[in-house]
Amino acid sequence: MFKKNHWPAPAKLNLFLHITGRLDNGYHSLQTNFQFLDYGDSLSFNINASSLIIVTPQVEGIEPEQNLIYRAALLLKPYAEKDAGVDINLCKILPMGAGLGGGSSDAATTLVALNHLWQTNLSNDKLAELGLSLGADVPIFIRGFAAFAQGVGEDLTPITPPEPWYLVIWPGVSVSTRDIFNLPQLPRNTPKITLAQLTTSILKNDCQEVTKNRHPEVAMALEWLIQYAPAKMTGTGSCVFGEFPSCADATVALEKLPKCMHGFIAKGVNISPLATTLAATKLIDAKT
Repeated sequence: MFKKNHWPAPAKLNLFLHITGRLDNGYHSLQTNFQFLDYGDSLSFNINASSLIIVTPQVEGIEPEQNLIYRAALLLKPYAEKDAGVDINLCKILPMGAGLGGGSSDAATTLVALNHLWQTNLSNDKLAELGLSLGADVPIFIRGFAAFAQGVGEDLTPITPPEPWYLVIWPGVSVSTRDIFNLPQLPRNTPKITLAQLTTSILKNDCQEVTKNRHPEVAMALEWLIQYAPAKMTGTGSCVFGEFPSCADATVALEKLPKCMHGFIAKGVNISPLATTLAATKLIDAKT
């Protein structure tokens, strides 16, 4: 049975990632294609009138007040009723520092779900504005559609790439996005392309080589996966992904995965599972 207090926080893939410059504030301008996966974390929300925000379980190494889920709820609370409270439980399956956007997705799901459950009724534009203060990837999860992204990742244009099956490999290491973007050898001058040039341009991940050099486990995962499908890294890593025409084809490769690596199969989707859940929740509410 569908439960409206259970909400998905899907993974994303960067189908390519070009770094086109460095801004005065230290951030980087980029171009990328975001696509969602039908796989990710999930959160449950139990609304109450305690005025407290409680997130469980506590993430090891992160103070509760620094948890992106807590911070997202706190950002939304001024728009809710004075005594609005919530108990949030996270079911975490996406590895951290993997390039799948797990933390950003968790924050976006918190904003979208609580906007509905607390009946704050903020627009997607306002939610995306709040989300951007938490991280550059948060708005893509709030918007809920596959997109060609520019700027620091917040300038989004809807796209409809193919929706293949992916085998995603996590090589067992966590990669710091901040560390990768601070490396002097990171390419920062890839020429910008237009939306119309996506299908005719050579698309790559500008972070891939520097991450491979820093983390040999990523290089090993790519070397293994490319035997079975076109493969590249997502984000700053560490996950790599290969594209397959069917789940069966991806399963054949997964069954041969070395024991030192971890993998899962997921379908690329252009409408986020979070957006689908929100629409279904509103439909159920309208009927009750």
